[in-house]
Amino acid sequence: MTRKERFEGVIRYFEQERPVAETELEYTDPFELLVAVILSAQCTDKRVNMTTPALFAAFPDAASMAVATPDQIFPYIRSISYPNNKAKHLAGMARMLVERFKGKVPSSVEELVQLPGVGRKTANVIASVVYNLPAIAVDTHVFRVSARLGLTVRAKNPLQTERQLVKFIPENKLAIAHHWLILHGRYVCIARKPACEGCGLTRYCKYFESTFLKKKDIRPRKVPPRSSR
Repeated sequence: MTRKERFEGVIRYFEQERPVAETELEYTDPFELLVAVILSAQCTDKRVNMTTPALFAAFPDAASMAVATPDQIFPYIRSISYPNNKAKHLAGMARMLVERFKGKVPSSVEELVQLPGVGRKTANVIASVVYNLPAIAVDTHVFRVSARLGLTVRAKNPLQTERQLVKFIPENKLAIAHHWLILHGRYVCIARKPACEGCGLTRYCKYFESTFLKKKDIRPRKVPPRSSR
């Protein structure tokens, strides 16, 4: 199987089995999604969704969060991982949005990564989800699933993974491919013990081939020759 055929098979499977794939973060506008994605770093979407309603009630937009201190933001996100750092990021991000971007979340990755707490992954999420731009965010799930399937080859970091995926996935499918790979990694191809027995992608999967097929003797068993007597 060529790499191109592998990509085509994986995309075809997801198009049939998961034609609708969206972020599980809850938000109502670009600012709320940006906040939620910043909070989701090394934290579950479920925990973020439990936290953001009170946070958004207190700080509904960039202008209101921009005048808040990290100490004022902290109580609302104390249950999130790394709350001290994230409170500082949110306060700085909101101030920069107001001062440089008139309170509006920018659409370009180059501008988004200037914001405190916003790396390339977060920027790509905003660009693709909010502005429907051809970008694919690489988190731990996308990184792991892409490598296991064999979509990426010897990718050592998220940027290398992103570049390989962008090369083979059609531009108009990059945004949804991000969600396909995340959800597959979250519920099927999990880190410690992937549910290969219930996965529909085994025929295209390098990990399945090397872990299961090659460890089993699937060759015909040799039969001893009959005695001449």
